[in-house]
Amino acid sequence: MPRVSVEIKDHIAYVTLTRGDKMNGVDQDMGEALIAAAHGLKDNESLRAVVLSGEGRAFCAGLDVSSFGKLAGGNAEEIVMPRTYGNTNMYQELVLAWRRLPVPVIAALHGVAFGAGFQLCLAADIRIAHPDTQLSIMEMKWGLVPDMGGMALLPDLLRSDVLRRMTYTAEAVGAEQGLAWGLVTELSDTPVEAATALAQVIASKSPSAIRAAKRLIEVSESGADEDTILLAESREQTDLIGKPHQMEVIMANMQKRAPKFD
Repeated sequence: MPRVSVEIKDHIAYVTLTRGDKMNGVDQDMGEALIAAAHGLKDNESLRAVVLSGEGRAFCAGLDVSSFGKLAGGNAEEIVMPRTYGNTNMYQELVLAWRRLPVPVIAALHGVAFGAGFQLCLAADIRIAHPDTQLSIMEMKWGLVPDMGGMALLPDLLRSDVLRRMTYTAEAVGAEQGLAWGLVTELSDTPVEAATALAQVIASKSPSAIRAAKRLIEVSESGADEDTILLAESREQTDLIGKPHQMEVIMANMQKRAPKFD
């Protein structure tokens, strides 16, 4: 059975974890499917946004516990340490590949986002959660530390003391607390529908400007110095001004119509 489905409609990719009977627990097949899906979308020039969700009762309950046996069986060094994808192993790549997409990714959360599922949703640009969603850095429950890119992503979202509390305790927090702490962007009783509506708004904007904005935000959040950030602003703006997408936006505004992009 496929672990992930991808449907592209009106320049938006709808990516769904399809292991609902297992609360979308991440086994090796799902990990490979997530990587393949992200890599397959990366070079799609017509893509403008991604909606990432899970079928069934949960977004993702975390790493399939059957995977622990493989790691604990003396193979951890061989499985975890190799940098299979540039600077990541497979477990890190199935998360960070989504952060590296050139278009905005919106995660629609419900049920639980635990462990691997929690780190996966962190790779999204925006997280919309059902009010009943539970979030957890779950690894400490199993005597482990988060190792799927979470420590590359969480410091940009959480204060250090909150990050430490969540990591040390493995406690689950509700979506409302996640909203207060900055883990969740907004709440919705229908997160997939809300994510879709937001993706449609993003898809209606200049595709080149959206991609430029994501690149620029990544630079600004990278710890780059002010000179680098200011130069990046100027370079991205120079590459947009007077180009076809920007001219179409100007014409559409003047003619009071929706812009039409190639």
